[in-house]
Amino acid sequence: MGMDIKLEVLDLLEENAKRDEKEISMMLGATEEEVRSAIAALEERKAILKYVAVVNRDVLEENNKVEALIEVKVTPQREYGYDDLARRIYKFEEVRSVSLMAGSYDLAVRIVSNDMKSISKFVFEKLAVIDGVTSTVTLFIMRKYKENGVILVSDEQDDRLVVTP
Repeated sequence: MGMDIKLEVLDLLEENAKRDEKEISMMLGATEEEVRSAIAALEERKAILKYVAVVNRDVLEENNKVEALIEVKVTPQREYGYDDLARRIYKFEEVRSVSLMAGSYDLAVRIVSNDMKSISKFVFEKLAVIDGVTSTVTLFIMRKYKENGVILVSDEQDDRLVVTP
């Protein structure tokens, strides 16, 4: 079995992780055993790390999560490069993701917490004090429109007036 079926299986699972071997095999014209083998190989190679749900907490009245994206500028030290700084940051429980960026800042850190105050506390007590971190900018996510390819809002009519110059 070549890499082709593995990449196709990976694409289908990334699109919808609830697909089972039978559905994938019918979509690809492969046997269920070929699909099962491809999934096992992808999991073993760590190409598939976890199966997750795309969640839209905004539709829940009891939504109690706040999410922020923090832009972090760093100055790597001889003993602490980008990878070391990222590792120190991603070990915090609040951190959902850390990415090395090209552009006006070095690391993008996404965190989730129960309120804005605890996110602010995380930034000034844990993140900003790390050796090598030179500045942070915290962007609170107010509303998500699309995540992981899934549109999270209904196609409601926009009642705002059009502003023309």
